[in-house]
Amino acid sequence: MNSDNLTQLLQQGFHITLGVTASLVETLQDPQKRTENLSQLRSELDQLATELAAKGEMTEQEARDFISTLLNQVSKQQSSPTEGFPSNIDPTSTEIAPPDVQLEVQELTAQIAAIRTELEKLNNPDSGAS
Repeated sequence: MNSDNLTQLLQQGFHITLGVTASLVETLQDPQKRTENLSQLRSELDQLATELAAKGEMTEQEARDFISTLLNQVSKQQSSPTEGFPSNIDPTSTEIAPPDVQLEVQELTAQIAAIRTELEKLNNPDSGAS
């Protein structure tokens, strides 16, 4: 960071602090000024709330549209499970993968089943003792 930028930043912060302090003193001394400042603050907050509500509505609608699109894509994929398979291969056939890959898949499936059984025993210690 450049030292000139730092000096300007500190100077601007000092000026902001002085401005806030002067406004606060004016507000405390003059009831009319206090009323004006409060009404201005309320109107700005109302305007900000209105803008944020509109943005929230728009974001909600975009999120709903996105979720709807995702759900439609998933339902299309589930309704046509053969999409992506070549037409000369039966997707229900067990001969899709080479035998060594099939063996590896079977071994992994057995390992997963064993891990699942162990987890069930750990979660239900009473059922394993019978």
